[in-house]
Amino acid sequence: MPSTARTRLKLAGALATVLVAAGIAAGPAAQAGERHPRQPTLADLAERHGRYFGSATDNPELTDTAYTGVLGHEFDMITPGNGMKWYATEPQQGVFDWTAGDEIVDLARSHHQRVRAHTLVWHSQLPDWLTSRTWTADELRAVLKNHIQTEVRHYRGTVYSWDVVNEAFNEDGTYRETLFYKTLGPGYIADALRWAHEADPHARLYLNDYNIEAVGPKSDAYYALARQLKAQRVPLDGIGLQAHLALQYGYPATLEDNLRRFSRLGLDTALTEVDVRMLLPATADKLAQQADWYRDMTEACLAVRRCVGITVWDYTDKYSWIPAFFPGEGAALPWDEQLAPKPAYYAIREALD
Repeated sequence: MPSTARTRLKLAGALATVLVAAGIAAGPAAQAGERHPRQPTLADLAERHGRYFGSATDNPELTDTAYTGVLGHEFDMITPGNGMKWYATEPQQGVFDWTAGDEIVDLARSHHQRVRAHTLVWHSQLPDWLTSRTWTADELRAVLKNHIQTEVRHYRGTVYSWDVVNEAFNEDGTYRETLFYKTLGPGYIADALRWAHEADPHARLYLNDYNIEAVGPKSDAYYALARQLKAQRVPLDGIGLQAHLALQYGYPATLEDNLRRFSRLGLDTALTEVDVRMLLPATADKLAQQADWYRDMTEACLAVRRCVGITVWDYTDKYSWIPAFFPGEGAALPWDEQLAPKPAYYAIREALD
């Protein structure tokens, strides 16, 4: 792991570079109004490596023009945090509402960004009409197929990829006892991938989960499933490693090895929901350690050819989901609540540069 001393040393240089690129550094040239080339964005730097660098976003914050200014400038991939989930897109059976998802797709288009669509099948944020009754296997299979294909067809040609099935396994590598698993068995995952592919043959199709960054029981379960699906010629293109990390639990040191083994199956990988939370208050030492982790994750992705990109789970602490779900924790993202870059931002730039 890089030392915090290395982080602090290089942050000063990175900050100076940023100030010069922005044309606001002190000195005769700046005072004379000399023009400087535009500083490359995270997306620009990632593109040099054949990768993308993205951010999640959500509809309520799109009225914040300072926020959307950074969102539209710094990234080349956008993930809707909630607007494409089942509760939002099919609030009543057979009645679809694309308002929230379309708003984010339109915003991405206006900034020439691509969209990672999220998510078609998940045990959470389901509408009441789906969870409040008992379904036969035939009934639920028809409902699931209709939901997947209707949504994927609506966004056909406008999104880069889909998180088709989200969070299908428990920590010990057993299947999560979801409505879909209990009613349809494990085959619902292959069916969901096939149905999504039928609806949009060009979209990249992913399985996505948290706590699968390191080699272990949960990531082993995904590896075994992916190998089985590939052997059965099920249309699976990639594995999404969410990478919701916390300083107090340690860095997933086998991340690069894990990415490589999925690549050897012929699959893309991506870090899809990255944040690194800490116990509050944030301190200089914690922020330096966080920066090291962001750098290390970025370098791990760059080291594996089929790791195609990184998405932070929104880019600013102002709109992070962490404080609401983990009281006493936060400061997880590369920009702070005032939209100012943190040490993590400069560490990412250093890794990409």
